[in-house]
Amino acid sequence: MHMDTTLLRGAGLPDIDPARILGGEPSPLLFATVSGAHLYGFPSRDSDVDLRGVHVLPAEDLVGLRPPEETRSRMWDHDGTEMDLVTHDLRKFVRLMLKPNGYLLEQLLSPLVVHTTPLHAELAALAPSVTTRNHAHHYRGFAGTQWRLFERTGELKPLLYTFRALLTGIRLMRTGTLVAHLPTLLHDVAAPAYLPSLIEAKTEAEHGAAHLADGAAVARDVQALHTALDEAQAASRLAETPSGFDALHDLVVHARLGVPAVP
Repeated sequence: MHMDTTLLRGAGLPDIDPARILGGEPSPLLFATVSGAHLYGFPSRDSDVDLRGVHVLPAEDLVGLRPPEETRSRMWDHDGTEMDLVTHDLRKFVRLMLKPNGYLLEQLLSPLVVHTTPLHAELAALAPSVTTRNHAHHYRGFAGTQWRLFERTGELKPLLYTFRALLTGIRLMRTGTLVAHLPTLLHDVAAPAYLPSLIEAKTEAEHGAAHLADGAAVARDVQALHTALDEAQAASRLAETPSGFDALHDLVVHARLGVPAVP
């Protein structure tokens, strides 16, 4: 099953052939989605394409003597664009879902879908059961890492990643819904007025400098958003701990038993 390509093209993505992706995988793929700058709404002309997903190992790979390939990665060139596909086995992915890992939820719920299955939809439907107020820690930590990278390099990319992470976290805490697309977040959460200009500048070069940003003002705005995230977490109605363990366990077992052993 594949999603219509209109949304993918609207995100500035090249034509992606799902058959080429699936044909290179030794195990069935539950889903493959687009992450990274294309998902966040500020790809550059020279941005690579980050594909993320879940594969399902046959049961024999988990009970035999050989170490299972719980994470797989491959890269290839697609008409001059670098493509990067990283997938986790379903069990590992679900274990990571049960932690406050916003990055995994963004992959699962990405609207930029290259390949999907009914089990992908079932897994996505369980995302609310693992979304907690502790996901604020993920976005706070990621924003901090990107801010330190911006301070060291002066590049626009980590600055936009900083703002994107903070705004995603604030919206998630306030509404319980996940939005990773920065241009959309600008309409949902109060954000600095100069961000659209920075997003536009990012389209020119992947590693360009943040010439349009006033350092002191940006630092104040980032700190203000950290405070807003703290306040949103404290007031959030999200649960403290995930509730979906049993349902996710059943889904993993069902998916695993449905994968035939390799002859």
